[in-house]
Amino acid sequence: MNSEYRIGLGYDIHRTAPGRPLVLANVRIDHPQGLVGHSDADVVLHALIDALTGAAGLPDVGELFPNTDPAYRDIDSAVLLARTMAELAKTPWTIGNVDVVLIAEAPRLSAHKPALRRRLAALLNIPVDNVNLKGKTNEQMDAIGQQKAIACYCVVLLRRP
Repeated sequence: MNSEYRIGLGYDIHRTAPGRPLVLANVRIDHPQGLVGHSDADVVLHALIDALTGAAGLPDVGELFPNTDPAYRDIDSAVLLARTMAELAKTPWTIGNVDVVLIAEAPRLSAHKPALRRRLAALLNIPVDNVNLKGKTNEQMDAIGQQKAIACYCVVLLRRP
């Protein structure tokens, strides 16, 4: 049997601000600062969308869902991911696994990792064992380290039988 694989890399970063909800991987986390963006600013789902579209050869998140379009103002990024998954379903590619690195000085992510992994697996319709998530800090350096931003890297493996 001959198989073909593709890897996609996604990245996103958003500024933090008080009074905004903190939504990561479509999970609302209790924290005094949330992320600022045109949509809900979910850095995990935005990085994931770019990883998926990159691997599949589809347009990136900014092309598919431009922040200049009022239709996407404050939209739940899970809606954007669902639309991306619908486009992916038109291709021969299926998701093998997802690996996420979430970079935030605060909040500490250890307690949230199981819920984030479960939610990602549910949104992608893949087993939770095929989703990994790591939390990192920037050791108090740069905007992330000063709690002025949160960033995320995501890698996906797509396979075609």
